[in-house]
Amino acid sequence: MSYLNVEIKARSKDSARIREYLVSQGAELKGTDRQTDTYFNVPNGRLKLREGNIENNLIFYERPDQAGPKQSAFQLVRVPDAAGLKKALASSNGIKVVVEKIREIYYLRNVKFHIDEVPGLGSFVEIEAGNIKAPELDAGQLKAQCDFYLAAFGIAAPDLVEVSYSDLLMAKQGISG
Repeated sequence: MSYLNVEIKARSKDSARIREYLVSQGAELKGTDRQTDTYFNVPNGRLKLREGNIENNLIFYERPDQAGPKQSAFQLVRVPDAAGLKKALASSNGIKVVVEKIREIYYLRNVKFHIDEVPGLGSFVEIEAGNIKAPELDAGQLKAQCDFYLAAFGIAAPDLVEVSYSDLLMAKQGISG
């Protein structure tokens, strides 16, 4: 099934403040997930297999690389046999890069928040306003939600990240995409 998200990724200078805000607003903590995202070589978009103790999904997405709110169209498939799927995709497509992270997952209505620690890259926050739980919301309304939380968290324009963790990690490792 295909869904619409408007997403923001930013470097986090104060994850504790963001966590406190979310808790004060009644956000539901889904838990802390140790995730491994394996990105595969594909001709367009991004294809990754997420393995974690909370989330195990194959995710294909297309999203522009730009700072601030960006619209993302994605397909999500739950994966019961991640190891088998990883082996098949690695054999057929090749692995582009592997990103490991520790992710706290929170929800406030239809908005999902990630407080991430990515070894070698630092601390981040992601805001994903999506229409999975609120199909009546359009892209403009989802963007407005992201803008609201950007202000609430005190995230400044220089903290916004345009690209995915995979791109940041590849750049740090000197790998071209």
